[in-house]
Amino acid sequence: MPKGKASSSLRVAVAAIFTSFVCVATIVFSVYIPSTKGYFNIGESMVFLSALLFGPYVGAFSGGVGSMLADLILNYPHYAPATLLIKASEGFVVGFLSKHNPKIKSKIKWKAFTVILGIIVGGLLMGIGSTKYSGESELTLGFTTYILTLPREVWLVLGGSAAILISLLGLIADPRLGWAIFSVTLGGLIMVLGYFIYEMFFLGWLFGMQVYAIAEVPANIGQMIIGALVAIPVAKMIRRMFPQISGF
Repeated sequence: MPKGKASSSLRVAVAAIFTSFVCVATIVFSVYIPSTKGYFNIGESMVFLSALLFGPYVGAFSGGVGSMLADLILNYPHYAPATLLIKASEGFVVGFLSKHNPKIKSKIKWKAFTVILGIIVGGLLMGIGSTKYSGESELTLGFTTYILTLPREVWLVLGGSAAILISLLGLIADPRLGWAIFSVTLGGLIMVLGYFIYEMFFLGWLFGMQVYAIAEVPANIGQMIIGALVAIPVAKMIRRMFPQISGF
């Protein structure tokens, strides 16, 4: 088989595999949000991972199609059309930015950039988690729902730990970690804005559903942060184990 066709076939296979990963990750862990008729999930981690490892096109396809399939399986069909477009855009942006790392030679600037982003991510996780996800929640694992109570202190510890970990990694191990964080943050904000616009201006008109779009903004930001905390270190570990992925 010619090299170009082999590469295209491999890309299609990888996209199909990560589409299933995105779908499964979205399904197995979700928290229902009654005010928006939507749900919090950890599918973002697989959207980010596919984009960080394999670039914009695999990230866009697996993110859009995998997330849309999860909406349909979990009985959220009113979100499926928007999810296809929003998550595809998110995956594309993350993949594109991760492949276009700016050639800044100063390690001090990279370290400062990473530390600042680490503090921002940790602060957002603490603030959103402690105010929006503490107390009683509905947790779905697979197709089973549980009622649980999360004290706000859990989120303070998680946010503080995330800020310290990201900052230390940037200072000691990988100064350019900040660019990966920036990539997933920008892609994630596109997702947050996309769902806000859809819920604010289209969901009620298309499906006759009253929702409070602002209520899901913290959920989507939290989804973005947790997805980044999972995807970035996993992507780095996989690249070390399989350096040929960098040239994919």
